[in-house]
Amino acid sequence: MQIQFGTDGWRGVIADTFTFENLSLVAQATMDYMHREGLAGKGLVIGYDRRFLSREFAEHVAGIAAGNGIRTWLSNRYAPTPAVSWAVHERGAGAGIMITASHNPPRYNGFKVKESFGGSARPATTKILEGMVSDNIAASRPVLAVSFAEGLASGAVQLFDAAAPYLSQLGRYVDLDLIRASGIKAVVDPMYGAGCGFLPLLLPGITEIHGTENPSFGGHPPEPIAEHLCELTSLIAGGAFQVGLALDGDADRIGAVDERGEFFSSHRIFTVLLRHLYERKGVRGGVVKTVSTTRMIDLLAEKYQLQLFETPIGFKHICEMMLEHDILMGGEESGGLGVKGHIPERDGILMALLLLEAMAMSGKGLRALLEETMDEIGHFQYARIDLPIENAAKQRLMMELAAGGITEIAGFEVVQHNFSDGFKYIFGDGSWLLIRPSGTEPVLRLYSEAGDPARVEQLLKAARGIAGV
Repeated sequence: MQIQFGTDGWRGVIADTFTFENLSLVAQATMDYMHREGLAGKGLVIGYDRRFLSREFAEHVAGIAAGNGIRTWLSNRYAPTPAVSWAVHERGAGAGIMITASHNPPRYNGFKVKESFGGSARPATTKILEGMVSDNIAASRPVLAVSFAEGLASGAVQLFDAAAPYLSQLGRYVDLDLIRASGIKAVVDPMYGAGCGFLPLLLPGITEIHGTENPSFGGHPPEPIAEHLCELTSLIAGGAFQVGLALDGDADRIGAVDERGEFFSSHRIFTVLLRHLYERKGVRGGVVKTVSTTRMIDLLAEKYQLQLFETPIGFKHICEMMLEHDILMGGEESGGLGVKGHIPERDGILMALLLLEAMAMSGKGLRALLEETMDEIGHFQYARIDLPIENAAKQRLMMELAAGGITEIAGFEVVQHNFSDGFKYIFGDGSWLLIRPSGTEPVLRLYSEAGDPARVEQLLKAARGIAGV
């Protein structure tokens, strides 16, 4: 089969496309890449989440690394993706591998590659890896491996605590004492994922739900979006807590619930944190966002006179910009956010702490902070619809849209477009519509933002008509 890396790594359905055999092919190509680039001597960090067979998959990869003569540090328990990325950076490793399918449904697992700087593999790197997998298959090149037990016995594989060093350095970015002293009543939902237990370690007063091991993730994907956070929302609405925080399956993305008990999207989180970093913490630099992210970031960047970059979807593109430019903050619609001074990586745990710090420093809730900002830059409504679509139909639609010719949608003239990742149509009043296929699932995503919620619905309805779904 052809191995393809999506927006962040290679993913597949367990026992279908994500098998030990296919994992071996991807792992061997990664080891070949490390040797070719002179990285093998620096060693490899491997971590894993709480999905079905994740630990076994990680041990299998460790055996392949040992078989290729690469010293390997394997996490001794599940760990958040940002902790694994931090370990790559801290240890000066040549690369990192995280076994996770992030926010995908429970039947999926995946393979994320982290480069030596402690962030997502850049597009050029994943392209090379795809080619090396194909070349190895064509040449019938054998996978070099020893058993995990042999790797441990020889010392080629060493177990280590990936979480503790990562957690211990977060206080450099956030005033934990201020948060503790604030008395903010917060509850966190790690969604049964790799972030379970870590925020309460840093902030003993925080309450955690859904922290037990549950590879089915409670019956829905571990994605921190409104429909998956019903219990968290109920707890806030009930008045016992002031804020709810949520982490995805590998804790590199964040969601939240505000003091009204309403879902607080990643766009709003990005907006509140950008203002917090710039105005309260005095951090300076450019801003980078993906094509599907709110226009509020554009307006804040304009207000602060910051350089703004827009990239295709996938944090690997943001990471690349953070490496090439002086970036204050980067973020994407799916809840992945990264900040200056840390590794160039999205980090749900750090973002949760920064939200609590913003509340503690301002004495205000998330909704109040957002309203304060929108009173200055304008009020916006955002919505996204995910529709199942067969790959063949998806490809046909993309070809039709690529041919161009759309000059108006729902009676609104298109004044600008961006086809860097999907098909984004921008209208005269700043509202916009994006039609984009998922990079990891057989799904078509429709996005829209406008000042009026009725306008958003109108644009999404028109998009469904265009897509024929």
